[in-house]
Amino acid sequence: MHNRRQFVQSLIPIAMAGATQTFSLQSLDGLTLHKVKAAPVTYKGRKAVRVTSDGSENGFATIAGAEFQDGTIEVDLAGEPGPGAQEQARGFTGVAFRISPDAAKFELFYLRPTNGRADDQERRNHSAQYDSFPDYPWFRLRKETPGKYESYVDLVPGEWTKVKISVTGVKARLYVHGSDQPTLVVNDLKLGLAKGAIGLWIGPGTVAHFSNLRVS
Repeated sequence: MHNRRQFVQSLIPIAMAGATQTFSLQSLDGLTLHKVKAAPVTYKGRKAVRVTSDGSENGFATIAGAEFQDGTIEVDLAGEPGPGAQEQARGFTGVAFRISPDAAKFELFYLRPTNGRADDQERRNHSAQYDSFPDYPWFRLRKETPGKYESYVDLVPGEWTKVKISVTGVKARLYVHGSDQPTLVVNDLKLGLAKGAIGLWIGPGTVAHFSNLRVS
């Protein structure tokens, strides 16, 4: 078992340009797991970290040395329902940010890959989602402000998908597939001007892969 210092050293950015850090995510070094399991793998031609559910709850793997308040997070991810997942599973996969030290509070953008090309338009409209834990889960936001914190985006389960999150103060934008226009716009991040870690997030019944994390 490596000690914490070794973990952090293993995640020293492999490239830096100004304030940009790049993490290859080719091993588990420097990852702290919260209610998930993880393993280094090769997935569809690239080295990545596979993250799977450790039960019936949401969870994530936090990245050592990636404390974040304002800036941009970019990552390639792929998500799909895992073997034996319940019918409601959608392959929930995303990025948590501004995670508190005790991992009890964080902001989150995630995708529901099986909704992207569903035959039901309502499901399609729920393809991308913003949440804020613990006080503003998706079901509260959908009930109180229908349609405001989720939107449609074309998705294919299990396929590599480029995701970018841009954050300034209490405003955040989610970009998918390298688009110049955001898929989802949030102007009132519920945790306010918080600061914290970045995490590779999944929901219950999900198998997800993450590669090429870039933080600026």
